[in-house]
Amino acid sequence: MSIYSLTLRSLLNRKTTALLTIFSIAVSVMLLLGVDNIRREAKAGFANTISGADLIVGARSGSVQLLLYSVFRIGNATNNISWRSYQDVAGMKRVKWTIPLSLGDSHRGYRVLGTNTDYFEHFRYGSKRSLVFSEGDRFDDVYDAVLGAEVAEKLGYKLGQSIVISHGAGEVSFANHDDKPFKVVGILKKTGTPVDRTVHVSLEGIEAIHLGWDSGAPSGSISAEQARHADLQPKLITAFLVGLDSKIATFTLQRAINDYRGEPLLAILPGVALQELWSMMGVAEVALLAVSAFVVATGLIGMLTVIWSGLNERRREMAILRSVGAKPRHIFVLLMIEAGLMAVCGVLVGVGMLFLTLFAAQPALENYFGLFIGVDPLTVDNLAVLGGIILAGVLIGAAPAYRAYRYSLADGMTIRT
Repeated sequence: MSIYSLTLRSLLNRKTTALLTIFSIAVSVMLLLGVDNIRREAKAGFANTISGADLIVGARSGSVQLLLYSVFRIGNATNNISWRSYQDVAGMKRVKWTIPLSLGDSHRGYRVLGTNTDYFEHFRYGSKRSLVFSEGDRFDDVYDAVLGAEVAEKLGYKLGQSIVISHGAGEVSFANHDDKPFKVVGILKKTGTPVDRTVHVSLEGIEAIHLGWDSGAPSGSISAEQARHADLQPKLITAFLVGLDSKIATFTLQRAINDYRGEPLLAILPGVALQELWSMMGVAEVALLAVSAFVVATGLIGMLTVIWSGLNERRREMAILRSVGAKPRHIFVLLMIEAGLMAVCGVLVGVGMLFLTLFAAQPALENYFGLFIGVDPLTVDNLAVLGGIILAGVLIGAAPAYRAYRYSLADGMTIRT
């Protein structure tokens, strides 16, 4: 009988302990790879939120803050920018297109974005993918609204329904623009970006609902029809996206906007701001990976404990093997192979559990958290980590193997009281 067959028989003889050890290693491997996979997919999701825009322009603040409220709809602007400044920048040389953004209102916890039809024409996400309608079309009337996929799905809205916009960005508002309801005319397909969680209306619609308001409170009564015929030219917007006809001009235009004398403006490069945002989250990323690594170490130490504590119960087994011709090195190799097999099985089971869990959890993560986690093949780094875990498992098995190696035949046959 070969030493490999002997090892398998030995493990089968202690299958409960071996299975628990393998499961412990598998769970730790699944956690380590899962955290790494979620980290990579979340980073890719952040990067895919906006594509094709060369600059984001807003009131002077911080680049990350501007990125968060203009692209991710998180937080609020420190100040607005004038429509005149927007037009001046839009008229600069090399500017191919612009998308104005007006934020500050909400609908049942979802942010409302005021913009124009250039948004549907030029906004890109992912690998420069355009926005596509699942139903209806872009807004045309002052009181038309286009819903993101999540808004329509979670709130159960259909085309033609009326919605009321609330003043402010909170989930609960005591100031509603219920005298000027909007009609749903379009629903966008799912993008996996903040677009899915946004209600889109025209800039004129934003102006119309705020006619007769002063300092965030109504100061007069203007009907929806009266507002429709009023001057709805925007006076202020929150930010705007800029696309250029030449990438070479990006830094030149950025400097010109940052030096704009009409009012303090800030122009940022989306990619650079995203990297800055991700670097700020680097501490949490490293902490998660460190915790996962400690879990793997705990699993391997558990395997060492099981093998080591089982040596006393296996003293007679070792002595019998010695008595039928097994040499000390055979005993050493036997235990090393046992440790290696448990590590390999733990890694394989852990990878399988990871893929099954990702397949099962993918719809829930996308529906409830807006996070799409792809089920991708293992990367070279993943394979290197798994190889390191197997090697560590084999090396950990060397300690009990060496102890068994030192057992003598007489010691093994002695009955201890």
